[in-house]
Amino acid sequence: MILLIKLLTLIILANSAPIFGRKLFNERFNQPLDRGKLFIDGAPLLGKSKTIRGIVMAAALTTPMALLLGFSATTGIAIALAAMAGDLLSSFIKRRLKKPPSSQALGLDQIPESLLPLLAVQQEFSLGLIEISLSVVAFTVFELTVSPMLHKLKIRKKPY
Repeated sequence: MILLIKLLTLIILANSAPIFGRKLFNERFNQPLDRGKLFIDGAPLLGKSKTIRGIVMAAALTTPMALLLGFSATTGIAIALAAMAGDLLSSFIKRRLKKPPSSQALGLDQIPESLLPLLAVQQEFSLGLIEISLSVVAFTVFELTVSPMLHKLKIRKKPY
């Protein structure tokens, strides 16, 4: 149980890091990862809210936290990059579904960004299907509960 709480802490931090980066740096370092490129459907590949700054912030914050929690730096980087890969995957899918940037898609916004990091460390920590499933559900509940509060505190732009 403690292991899952520690892993969820890293996943939450990795997914929150781009928000901290935006607050800390404002418009600086916010170059879109897709550089404004369009996919074959004419929609943005990822959208302007997916930035290099977000990826760097995820790794920069999650790696030292992993060390503080007793994990290796490699584990921290793996979780950060896998969480960001999940976020990018959900953005790519949302663009294909013609959803505007930063729009809400229940499940699609939470599952990839929590599932991919857990799969990235599954073998290292011998995580089974039940632990992974419960952790994804816990992340989803946490995200849906905390995001509206962060919006009220003007930390998040949207309440989801």
